[in-house]
Amino acid sequence: MQQQRRRSRLILGLVALGLLAGVALTVGPAQAVDALGPYYAKPAWDQKMVVVNRFVVLTNWASAAVLDKETGLVWEKSPATDFHTWGQARVDCLAKTTGNRKGWRLPSMHELASLVQPSGFTLGGPTLPPLHPFVGVKGGTPQSDFYWSATTDAANPLNSAWGVGFDDAVVGENPKIDNVRIWCVRGGGLLSKY
Repeated sequence: MQQQRRRSRLILGLVALGLLAGVALTVGPAQAVDALGPYYAKPAWDQKMVVVNRFVVLTNWASAAVLDKETGLVWEKSPATDFHTWGQARVDCLAKTTGNRKGWRLPSMHELASLVQPSGFTLGGPTLPPLHPFVGVKGGTPQSDFYWSATTDAANPLNSAWGVGFDDAVVGENPKIDNVRIWCVRGGGLLSKY
């Protein structure tokens, strides 16, 4: 009798574990919220996000980083104000501790260009989406300038790399020895070959 009860409890326990595992497998990833968290984003490169809901300032990162829910990338809220050669830009992003977190890198050309809002562009910018939370990247300021990407120029990979001009929405390449601004990113998987 006692052995039969144990067997029944064991069977009920296994059924309960099976149900819990089934629920865990059917639950999708958490979505970002606009309050104190959680901040998980399901990348939606194939979708166009509503401008008002696209960006979330990450308050649990001392409000120093911004989640782009359209791409799932985390950007520095305020890019660096100094200039770097391409090689130094890569090193400086790797050394960042923005939001008290490591794991920053130079974005790929595609990732950096995803922040450009080509419609409604006027000379002098801004070329970022309306209602963006970024600081220091807008037309008419000294920081509106060309930013390095990690993507090298296929025609001249040893000597030049691509970037984006956020004051004029121009995507182009520059010699790697030029001093250009950087805007570091975290997450994603579109790393370009260095």
